[in-house]
Amino acid sequence: MNVTIRKIGNSEGVIIPKEVLDRLGLKAGDQLDVQTENGTLQLKPVNEAFERQLEAARRFMDKYKVALQKLAE
Repeated sequence: MNVTIRKIGNSEGVIIPKEVLDRLGLKAGDQLDVQTENGTLQLKPVNEAFERQLEAARRFMDKYKVALQKLAE
């Protein structure tokens, strides 16, 4: 499936066909993670609940860094 990069205000973007959005269970307002790898562009849905949990884990690890290092020894 081919899409065209279009001018949108001061940016550019692509229109994702509805059939693709439906297949992935995505809708307007959902967030995508954008990555490039080996000359390809990858769009992945962001799992907001997982992102919140990951941020909480990072804060916990920062707060208890010394204790966690001691436990790892």
